[in-house]
This record gives sequence, C-alpha cells and structure tokens, in this order.
Amino acid sequence: MPIFEIHLQAYFKSVTMNSKYYIAVITAFSIWGFFSVVLKSLDDFTAFEILSYRTLGSVVIMLFVTLVLRPKALKSNLNLFKTLGKIDKRRIIIVNILSGLFLALNWYIFIYVMNNVSVSATSLAYLICPILTMVLAYLILKEKLLKLQWVAVILSLIGCLLLSIGNMTDLFYSMIIALTYALYLVLQRKNQELDRFIVLTCQVFFAVIFLLPFIVTYDAPNEKTPFFYGMLALIAVVFTIIPMFLNIYALRGLNSSVVGVFIYLNPLINFMLAIFYFNENISVLEAICYVLIVISIVIFNFAAIKNRINRRRAAHI
Repeated sequence: MPIFEIHLQAYFKSVTMNSKYYIAVITAFSIWGFFSVVLKSLDDFTAFEILSYRTLGSVVIMLFVTLVLRPKALKSNLNLFKTLGKIDKRRIIIVNILSGLFLALNWYIFIYVMNNVSVSATSLAYLICPILTMVLAYLILKEKLLKLQWVAVILSLIGCLLLSIGNMTDLFYSMIIALTYALYLVLQRKNQELDRFIVLTCQVFFAVIFLLPFIVTYDAPNEKTPFFYGMLALIAVVFTIIPMFLNIYALRGLNSSVVGVFIYLNPLINFMLAIFYFNENISVLEAICYVLIVISIVIFNFAAIKNRINRRRAAHI
C-alpha cells in the first residue's frame, strides 16, 4: 500500500477517534458565527443592557438546571472537590474566578464593538484570537507547536495584518476582544477535574458577581419590549449556554491551540453573512485574506493529526 494512502487512512482514523470533540468545537463556533444576526436586531439597546440581561438570564437558567435537574452531579462534584488538596482547590477557584472575569470583559467588549464600532472589527477579533491562543498556549502551558503549525500561524498573521490595513481602530478593539477570549481558552486547559456544565455555571455566576455593582446602579435609557426579552432568552440559551458548554467540553480532548484554530469558523461565517445577508461589499484583498486563513486552518490541523498518528505508531513499535 502506498505511503500516502497509509497516512490518509491513519488521518481519518484519528479524526474519527476524536470526532465528538471536533463536532463539539465546530458546532460551538458555527453557532457563534450567526450571533451577529441577533445582535444587529438589538441596535436600539446599549451594549451593557444586552450584556446584563444575557448574563443574568444565563445564570438563572444554568443554576436551575444544576440545582433542580442535576442535584446528583452537583453533590458528586462537591464531594470530589473536598477530596482535592489545598493547592488544587486554590487553583480551581482562581481559574474559575478569572474565567468569569474574562468572560464578562469579552462579552461586553464584543457587544459594544458589534453595535457601536463595526461588524468587521468583531470578525477581525476572532481571526486574531487563534493566533493569540496558540502563542499563549505555547508560552504559558508549554504546548508544543510543530514547524508546519508555525507556518499556519504565520499565514494567519499575514491575513490578519492585511485585513487591518487602514483600520487601526478596528485592530485595537479586535486585539482586546481576542486577548480576553484567548486567555479564557488557555485557562480551561487547567480546569479539567469537575463537571463541564457545573464549571461553566460557576464561571457565569462569577461574571454576574463582577457585573452586579454596575447592573444595580445602571440607569437604562430604553424601555424593554417583548421582542427584547425574547431575543435575550434566545441569546442566553442558544448563543451562550450551548456553545460555551460545547467549547469547554471540546477542551477535554483537544489542545487549546487546536480549539483556538476553530475560532476561525466564527469570522468566516460572518464573512459569508456580510456578503449574502447584510449585502456588504467585500474587496478582493479581504477575499484573499480569508482564503489564506482557510489554508492556515487546514495546514494547522493536518500537522496536528499527522503528529498524533506518528506518536501512536512510535508507541506501538
């Protein structure tokens, strides 16, 4: 059998073995790709109003599910937490408090930029985010990147830099959005012991705690309508709880650098929506940049899967 065919069969076998994690991360970022459609329908409301109701609605639903529908899981996880050493307990608490903080910052800045700066700035943010995630994973978690993966990083960086030409304001906001979410993703690799849904509930709860002083004192300028509440319920369940759960679930089986690469699905879907839904004009340069990014995704994941196959072969021998 030719070497190429052997590698191809091994490639698909590796993908199949980790298919549930890949499906989870692809679904999560695909859902977020359509978030702009809902957010743009709430242009009349401020970013903080949307954020406040999003976090409050999400935490109420998640606490109900955890306390009422999953009491056994909650009890077993509390017992597991009690058995951990002091260092592990401290690490879990700090990681989840920081995760809540980064979530609150990321959600607020994202909504503000979407409704007050530009849709393209949010798209650029999630083009930059995988690069930052890979670099942070390399620096903080010591996750190794292969030479071919560094090629993918460089291609992505070139694409992002080309997209930022003439849009330095967009680049500034995009960097903040990207950094907050990249830090969140990297933290989750050190947050593997407890139930994924319970962990996410704690993180959203901490996000609410951070926002509560501002929520209490905020004087909302707009009267809330049934449409507003309906959209926020949709955002809380479909665009917050479900993709966040899928995201941290995927991190159980995939490196944060691999998960970070799939963030590209978000802006790529936005790119398609901009053309076919919002009827925005896309330049040839922007199209070339997105093609470069797609190529970088393929290269990065091919390198990761090929490396995994080679390690398994070496271990078997």
